[in-house]
Amino acid sequence: MALFQGFTPLFEIILIAVLLNYLLSLLWNTRSMDLFFGLMAFLLIFAISSWLHLPVVHELMVLVGNVAVVGILIIFQPELRMLLSKLSLKGKRLREVSDMDRVIEQLVTSLYRMAERGIGALIVLENEDSLDEYAQKGVALKARLSSELLESIFVSSSPLHDGAVVVRGEEVVAASVLLPLAEESSPLARSMGTRHRAGLGISQASDAVVLIVSEESGKVSLAREGVMTRGVKIDRCRGILRSVYTPRPRVRPGVRISRSFWRLQWRWPTRLFDHSRAG
Repeated sequence: MALFQGFTPLFEIILIAVLLNYLLSLLWNTRSMDLFFGLMAFLLIFAISSWLHLPVVHELMVLVGNVAVVGILIIFQPELRMLLSKLSLKGKRLREVSDMDRVIEQLVTSLYRMAERGIGALIVLENEDSLDEYAQKGVALKARLSSELLESIFVSSSPLHDGAVVVRGEEVVAASVLLPLAEESSPLARSMGTRHRAGLGISQASDAVVLIVSEESGKVSLAREGVMTRGVKIDRCRGILRSVYTPRPRVRPGVRISRSFWRLQWRWPTRLFDHSRAG
């Protein structure tokens, strides 16, 4: 216990330094930085008045401090709310889930709104396989995803409506992207239009999830791993996207190998079933 008390001042100095560094990293280049410097100056004057035994100045600083606390809470309410949100106790996994829920909701909203209006669309959601090879051939956007942005891209008057949109996480990477077409080796592929064949083709070449809105029928289709499912309802589409993009818990290597083995055993008959259902 005595040994720990000997290191207490050093521990306090390190703790204060870490807290100050964290606050500065949060407030740097924001309006709250002026508040931080003003607070440091106030504390410095308060410490000097105590150290030099200036009772009048000390009493004035105490009175000003009582009023300043209320003023700071009122004037800087948005900045304080932002600061507290960054100090959230939610884990990283929960934040990732909530962010992806927002992306999925924006996607689903824009998809079915375009379907109601008869606007054709082709959206490719990047998974683990990089789609830079295709995105570089389109028009780079690198914009935050929103339903309004997607609808403005695919409206017929937009110069970007031909081709696909590539989405990576919360970012629309590129628009007007040309994708490889699925081979006409099956009656299913031959019966598709160009937009659906392109969506099926990129799902065969990568692990991306592809969302297609038919301009003629107004139906939403989903392609993944070379399988096309047509006429997907809004609740089912939302559920599929959540099951694909919800962060999964880490799996031990032995368990991962076992699961991969069983997926390999069941993938072939499952694909046959999905093909027959899509036809």
